[in-house]
Amino acid sequence: MAEGLRERKKRQTRQYISDVATGLFLERGFEAVTVAEVADAADVSVNTVYNYFPAKEDLFLDRSEGVIDRLSRWVRGRREGESAARAVLRELREEVESVSPRVGLMDGYATFMTVVQDSAALRSRMWATAQEALLNLERTLREETGAAEDDMTPALMAGQINWLHGTVLAAIGQRMVDGGEPSEVSREVMLLLDEMEELLSGKVLNYAVRGAG
Repeated sequence: MAEGLRERKKRQTRQYISDVATGLFLERGFEAVTVAEVADAADVSVNTVYNYFPAKEDLFLDRSEGVIDRLSRWVRGRREGESAARAVLRELREEVESVSPRVGLMDGYATFMTVVQDSAALRSRMWATAQEALLNLERTLREETGAAEDDMTPALMAGQINWLHGTVLAAIGQRMVDGGEPSEVSREVMLLLDEMEELLSGKVLNYAVRGAG
């Protein structure tokens, strides 16, 4: 369905407010900037800001919804004969090898992560987002395998698979903050992924294999 004029205008307004806020946060730090200052810089009312972003943290971490569903999307999209963990490993390798900004391999990410590290509120929000992603993945694994409600296996497997994703993102973030170049960090994390795969048991690597058809 084509995007209507009203919807497009709302999307553009939301993106503009987010961009203005992000610029202020990167320049001055998250805690030092108020929502009123964001509204003033974006030439909108404070109420308008809150209409689009219920909390101040949403202004800076406005793409968290995609992160929450990322692992589940990768697992649901696994190939025939591919397990849940191997699908996530493949997707992570593709993102890292291509030096994708979706996993933080881009210029400016060090500044972004520094703002996060300096803000307890942002660190808390990122932790909560990671927990949502973990629970979402567990639900997906239950659906994909038909596991019973009292079966703890999907929760245990979700924890192992989520560890892959979380460790890779944390490693990229820290290496970028430490002054690494995206292409250099990409090569380092590709080696890290190989090491991480070796640590996983065969049971994890062969869980939820997609059958033919």
